[in-house]
Amino acid sequence: MEDNLGAITTPLPVKAIIGVLTVEPSLLPTVYAALTHRLGPIDYTSELMPFTSTTHYETEMGPDVQRQFISFERLIDAGTLAEMKLFTSNVEQVFAIKKSEGDARRVNLDAGYISLAKLVLATTKNHAHRIYLSDGIYAEITLRFYRKTFQPLEWSYPDYRLPTYIAIFNHIRVIYRNQLEDEEIS
Repeated sequence: MEDNLGAITTPLPVKAIIGVLTVEPSLLPTVYAALTHRLGPIDYTSELMPFTSTTHYETEMGPDVQRQFISFERLIDAGTLAEMKLFTSNVEQVFAIKKSEGDARRVNLDAGYISLAKLVLATTKNHAHRIYLSDGIYAEITLRFYRKTFQPLEWSYPDYRLPTYIAIFNHIRVIYRNQLEDEEIS
């Protein structure tokens, strides 16, 4: 009998998601074209929602910040999250307004992924609950899937705790689960 303790397995691919913040929704088709060039077709787009959890982004972007979530049809390796964050940061810079006091982003792109068990976001900021990936990028489990829904953790951002957002992530998880089941059949 062979001992499988410590056996290395290949994890399931995950569903790439991006949380988008902007005060210029008219930019989004062009931004999304840049994203799909690298990440593949978008298979889910939420409604635009007012972003009222913090005024942090108003200094840079202006008032009336809007939030939207998108997910991508092509599943990815979770190990590529740092690359995805670096790519989305570059896309932010492409659309930024150059100012003498520094660039002002017109779009903020929060890169992450959904697996069956969790929602993970990439960040450039270190903290006790974040794991370093590479190239200055950290990963944070923002929500866990427990008792048939995503649940916030003590450090989850206030907006990611909202029932509206949780419903969006649960919906994206259903799309993802169906993709995994379809691949199993193929």
